[in-house]
Amino acid sequence: MNVKYIMWALLVGSSILLIMMLLRNRLFGRMLSGLAINVVIAAVMLYALNLLSGYTNLEMPINTTTLATATLLGVPGVILLVGVKLILI
Repeated sequence: MNVKYIMWALLVGSSILLIMMLLRNRLFGRMLSGLAINVVIAAVMLYALNLLSGYTNLEMPINTTTLATATLLGVPGVILLVGVKLILI
């Protein structure tokens, strides 16, 4: 048997065990649900910004980078994205 396949099997097995252990932890579940709520709120904020683009002439793409910035920073993150777009682009 090739050593490469053994290493892949160990990686996959340990990853599965880690995911199982994290899912059993209640604190991880709360953190994951909080993160999911923040992602949804950030997506709604960016979508609302794009809905108002007819009035503001400002379109913000909803991609991984903008969504992550809006998720981590909230409303100030969206304002930061708008400022960067207006100044640099």
